[in-house]
Amino acid sequence: MRRVDLVKRRLLVAESVTEVNGRAVFGTPKTHQRRSVPLPRFLVEPIAAQIAGRSGDELVFTSPGGEVLRNNNFRRRVFDRAAVSVGLAGLTPHQLRHTAASLAVAEGANVKAVQRMLGHASAAMALDVYADLFEDDLDQVADRLDRAAGRAAADSVRTDCVGPDLDAIAPSRRQHG
Repeated sequence: MRRVDLVKRRLLVAESVTEVNGRAVFGTPKTHQRRSVPLPRFLVEPIAAQIAGRSGDELVFTSPGGEVLRNNNFRRRVFDRAAVSVGLAGLTPHQLRHTAASLAVAEGANVKAVQRMLGHASAAMALDVYADLFEDDLDQVADRLDRAAGRAAADSVRTDCVGPDLDAIAPSRRQHG
């Protein structure tokens, strides 16, 4: 399929579909640009099975009859029941987007990568929408500084120095805060 690359583990979001007066209307994504969404390894095999035997232009996820998957029908038939069965009554498909962004951030993805994954027009927009995901960042920064200080202390013991020799760094390379 043209919009699924299982080797690179990417899904191409090239268009969106909305329901208008009961009809599926295809258009461009909200930013009017295609985007590539990363596909975790654990989903490669199920996606491969899902698209087996389909032509390049067919939809990946469809209704039982092979038509456009309509949000309300899918929610009622599948999603809401699945959410309740795992103790997440009230979960919405859109909240999974927030979860994906949260997981990406927690695993160290940079803001530009999250922006591209979500299809936001700018990194600032991604930061504004998902700023609450970054609350633990200061704790992580403090932890990383602790590790760096520990390494510096270990290095100073090995080299008989009290700390880093700033005079050894060329003045043009020193960073001042």
